[in-house]
Parts: sequence; structure tokens; C-alpha cells
Amino acid sequence: MFEIEVEGEDRQEQIGTRLAINCPPPCIVYLEGDLGAGKTTLARGFLRGLGYRGRVKSPTYTLLEPYELKGLSCYHFDLYRLADPGELEYLGIEDLINSNAILLIEWPENGAGVVPAADIKVRIAHQGRGRGLLFSAGSERGDKILQGLRNALEKV
Repeated sequence: MFEIEVEGEDRQEQIGTRLAINCPPPCIVYLEGDLGAGKTTLARGFLRGLGYRGRVKSPTYTLLEPYELKGLSCYHFDLYRLADPGELEYLGIEDLINSNAILLIEWPENGAGVVPAADIKVRIAHQGRGRGLLFSAGSERGDKILQGLRNALEKV
């Protein structure tokens, strides 16, 4: 577990990019924090790190935005408006969990009981003029990813 403080959207996107570079599939990443904390900003940087160059929008109303990249699938969930965790079955979450994909999940607590356990949790909080990002691992895979991320951030 480690925490960093960032100022500005650009820096937060850069952290997301670094995380993606160190995050091989399959992987489950929880993005936690209050409204407006920057979960989608971090997801945008993550997708940029995977090579995506298009517009990254929050899946607040669609619940899911799929991204097919060169030999890789990434699924960005925003469960803020999820009425019942059972609704995730209609989105085919079981198939996505069992694929060789990366799942970025905002508001994972709203999918409790259906959403798989995280390899990595990123808790984003308003902190002064910037944001505090608390990274924690939920698996051995997550430990390795965060070690790679920590090493990459020390070099920047």
C-alpha cells in the first residue's frame, strides 16, 4: 500500500498511464472516491497508457464502456446508478470476468456480491489543491503491479 498526492488532471492522467503500463491482463481495478474526485480522469489516463486515443467518457448512464485495443480488451464500469447488483448479469459481467481483460470499476460497492474482488484498489480523495491517491493490492497479482508502479513513479 502506498499513497501519493497529485495536482491537476494532467498529472492524474499520467499516473493512470503508468498504472496501465504495469497492469497486464487479466486484472480487476477498483476506482473509489467521492463524486468529482477524478475516477474517470484516472481511467482516461489508464486507457491512454493502453494505447487508446479516442474520447474517454464516463459510463455513468450506460454502466459500461468497452474498449478493444490491439490484442487487449478493457471494460470501464461506472456503477453509481446501478439499482441492483443483479443488473450486472444483463451486462454479461460473468463472461468479462472470465476473459483475459482488464476491468476498471468505479463505485464497486454498488455491485457488492457480483463484482469480483479487486487486484488493485485506488482510493481518490480531495486533498488540498489536488488529490490523494491511495493504492492498495487485493491479490498477489496486485502486489506485483503496485511494485512496478511504485518503481516507475520513483523514476519520474
